[in-house]
Amino acid sequence: MDEKRDVARELARKHYAAGDPLGWFEALYQQAAGDFGTIPWADRAVNPNLAAWCEREALPRPGMRVAVVGCGLGDDAEYLSARGAQVTAFDLSPTAIGWCQERFPETKVDYQAANLLEFQGDFDLVVEIYTLQAMPVEMRGKAVEAVGRLGREVLIICRGRDETDPPGELPWPLTRADLDVLTKLGLSRVSFEDFEDPFDAGKRRFRAYFRR
Repeated sequence: MDEKRDVARELARKHYAAGDPLGWFEALYQQAAGDFGTIPWADRAVNPNLAAWCEREALPRPGMRVAVVGCGLGDDAEYLSARGAQVTAFDLSPTAIGWCQERFPETKVDYQAANLLEFQGDFDLVVEIYTLQAMPVEMRGKAVEAVGRLGREVLIICRGRDETDPPGELPWPLTRADLDVLTKLGLSRVSFEDFEDPFDAGKRRFRAYFRR
């Protein structure tokens, strides 16, 4: 995993230097050329912390309109669709979206290539997992706001850190204050969980749920 992250970080550094801070996502998928083993987050399974939350909260309810931000290779979107949600899943990388459509040819998910900062929609629930932490810190505020504008309920799962902790390196952990930007958009924090990932030892996670 460290080797894969090193490759991603080097691509990111090159694109930052070229003034294209988000271009490395597409470059990474293109470079992968269909090889799952080169994508750091390609587990080919639903995120277990998402599945645990859905089971506990009995969400999404059948028929709910759900958006998946930065859907990657589609596993979370397919899981939510299988639970009866009407899912729209988007990713900045057209190559990733093409890969989703190849993996799931019979899918009910509406996969779209789109930039979070430009995407528009009106959803019952927005799910964002590990995308914000892969975006440059200077873009984070706008990105969090963009997530919040898409729906009536928002679930964010990410790496977490205290305000006094150093930001580290890609993927950059978020702070509670980063997520509380959503309250300025009329969303109220329903729950905030700060925990050690039971599926990835030693990783601190936040799981935050907001509702309008």
